[in-house]
Amino acid sequence: MSETVKVLCYKSKTLSDGKHPLMVRVCKDGKKKYQSLGISIHPTHWDFKKNEPNDSCPNRDEIRMLIQQKLFELQKTILSKRIEGKEFTASSLLKPKIASLSLHNNVEECFNYYVRLLKEQGRLRYAGMYEVSLNSFKKYAVSLDIPFSDINVTWLKKYEAWMLQQGLAVNTIGTRVRHLRAVFNMAIEYHVIDKECYPFNAYKVSKISQSPPKRAMTKADIQKILAYRPKTDMERLALALFTFSYFTAGINFIDMAMLKQENIVDGKLCYTRAKTKKQIIIPLQEEAMEVISKYSANGSAYIFPIFSAYHKSEVQKANRLHKVLAKVNRSLKQIGKELDLPIKLTTYVARHSFATVLKRAGVSTSLISESLGHSSEKITQIYLDSFEKSQMDEAFSHLK
Repeated sequence: MSETVKVLCYKSKTLSDGKHPLMVRVCKDGKKKYQSLGISIHPTHWDFKKNEPNDSCPNRDEIRMLIQQKLFELQKTILSKRIEGKEFTASSLLKPKIASLSLHNNVEECFNYYVRLLKEQGRLRYAGMYEVSLNSFKKYAVSLDIPFSDINVTWLKKYEAWMLQQGLAVNTIGTRVRHLRAVFNMAIEYHVIDKECYPFNAYKVSKISQSPPKRAMTKADIQKILAYRPKTDMERLALALFTFSYFTAGINFIDMAMLKQENIVDGKLCYTRAKTKKQIIIPLQEEAMEVISKYSANGSAYIFPIFSAYHKSEVQKANRLHKVLAKVNRSLKQIGKELDLPIKLTTYVARHSFATVLKRAGVSTSLISESLGHSSEKITQIYLDSFEKSQMDEAFSHLK
């Protein structure tokens, strides 16, 4: 089947400045795949019939040249594959090239490349997590300027033991190792290394995991939190975010930070979850409306005072989110200590508690899953596992 390659002004996604990203679209075998060109454009500067910037577009010539260059590269690749008789899909055609890595069987270089790919995809939070893992491995091994074959089962077991000696949690170790495994998989996929170098068939990452700590509270504990009188502006914001999350189906911190007045429609909260891209529509409780009324008059485009006009780029927003979340959770932790709560208080506790309180009230897991915006009920069950276990323990106590 023939394929089509076009560059489009992607109207399905609108950035904070009103622009749309320019995307390459490849259609083949009934499937469509998109890839960002790394630039955005205002719809008034785009000719949607000709699929090119119009005469009023700033930097029109440069953008047209970039588009033509990208289309030429893709058409050249398609022609080469046809001449060589190689099969390809829309996904493989748009897969990032890794020529710079093909010359070096080097763990650190591949790790850094993986981080760059995440950043180019706008996944800045995950890129930051991979950078933390990279620094951890470098601290352990002194240098990762080594071939992949140097990392074997013995190396991984020694790293695991070293991490445990540092007092790190088992789940943290698992996360670090899974990041390394992802880099291995990428290197194999792009023929940087052979499959024989892969140590994870013998070393099972799944073994270094443990049940997540309990994060849900009883309804009585939640009432204590809601009744708390904050002493500082940061405590006031932290308590407001916790309260809002609890009464809005456990909306997480990133999604709260992005909320604007336009997300409030006919007494409902309507937003697209950043993590899963699922649209969430939930009724706004009186308590949530009270929080909105306290902060919506701040003159900002955002409901909560997390972002400002200064935070325009994705990097600036990611840094701001990280900084504010740390302060908010620090304040919540202090509130939890003062209230003598059984677990450490964070914004995520509101999300878990929302799910658990509904479950105890007899609400089905499927409905809770839909409210949380999870991609499957299996994920929701992780939130509820600690509750289910305590319920079973109570049931068995009646046998004595």
